Amino acid sequence: MAMKVALLGCGVVGSEVVRLVNEQAEELAARVGTPIEIGGIAVRRMDRDRGVDPALLTTDATGLVTRPDIDVVVEVIGGIEPARSLMLAAMKAGKSVVTANKALLAEDGQTLHAAARDAGVDLYYEAAVAGAIPLLRPLRDSLAGDRVHRVLGIVNGTTNYVLDRMDSLGAGFTESLEEAQALGYAEADPTADVEGFDAAAKAAILARLAFHTQRVTAADVHREGITGVSAADIASARDMGCVVKLLAICQRSEDGASVGVRVHPVMLPVEHPLAGVKEAYNAVFVEAESAGRLMFYGAGAGGTPTASAVLGDLVAVVRNRIADTSVAEGAHDTGLPVHDMGHTITSYHVSLDVADRPGVLSKVAEIFADHGVSIKNVRQEGSGDDAQLVLVSHPAPDSALSSTVERLRGHDMVREVASVMRVETFAD
Repeated sequence: MAMKVALLGCGVVGSEVVRLVNEQAEELAARVGTPIEIGGIAVRRMDRDRGVDPALLTTDATGLVTRPDIDVVVEVIGGIEPARSLMLAAMKAGKSVVTANKALLAEDGQTLHAAARDAGVDLYYEAAVAGAIPLLRPLRDSLAGDRVHRVLGIVNGTTNYVLDRMDSLGAGFTESLEEAQALGYAEADPTADVEGFDAAAKAAILARLAFHTQRVTAADVHREGITGVSAADIASARDMGCVVKLLAICQRSEDGASVGVRVHPVMLPVEHPLAGVKEAYNAVFVEAESAGRLMFYGAGAGGTPTASAVLGDLVAVVRNRIADTSVAEGAHDTGLPVHDMGHTITSYHVSLDVADRPGVLSKVAEIFADHGVSIKNVRQEGSGDDAQLVLVSHPAPDSALSSTVERLRGHDMVREVASVMRVETFAD
């Protein structure tokens, strides 16, 4: 007997899911041991040609996900509501769920996981982070017996494309963003991408899986976007042997008692594997105690790559239903709390427009020392009215570094704190 799938949404990703299910019907049946069929597709409006059989379309999403003959629900409409209510209704009715909804998982994943456990069904969401890259299941399953220390990821293709263009071609931020929009990498309103909201949602999901804690939500993620990254920042990074990347960073504290989750631009050494990730590609770098350093790389967005990840989850869920089993993710929560950004150990690159007169450098160094921050290196660029000090700190608590910068902003020898960016360092 065929396994029937209800699809919520039939946009770019949804229509690709339908195409792949239909085109690969024989192969899918061979892989899972039974045919997989689209049983219905819920859409908001019926007056559009979506390239699918019109007989499958319905505007009654609740009726579709609770229909007795439906086995699995695939949600690709996005957003918080009605997606959450529909998924909860589906699971209550005994249906397993596959979703690509990073925003909902980051905001209220705990509720969804609890509902799946209570109903004895699966909740899979490989497509929610990094598109086609097989990442979440390796974190959840393959590394379940290991201790993950840190996860760093380029998880937003738009921002990576913009920063890569600024670095490789010397293009400006606005010009690079417009090019990304023309190529379809960025939305007409790119706020979620360039301000880091998209990456923050993905960071929350990565942290929950890597550290086996359900406590992390998008609200716990320290977030900064790339709108403030300038050509001068790109040039300074290059002078240091670095490139600028927007990274999602999930990391255990040194004592292992808490986790930090953050998204912000960093100066990344060019020898690090993530530094070579170009254009709109995604990559995630995992540092684990026993497995060592692992990297996952590939296309992070687009209808076909995302649909590929959805289909992979669909196959896994159907296999589980045939075997009459489910994956009760989050049943054993480590309970690791999230510490705030102030406790994170990091380094700063600071550019200061200063008065070119004796004693400036010693006064700046004194301010760093007053906050317990040591200076790794310093250089002066220009002279007179164009004098600029560029300093890089040794690692220190972010609270001490930010307090140092605020003190510098208020000093009469500092005309302007022109730029502040974190520098990511790595032990050998």
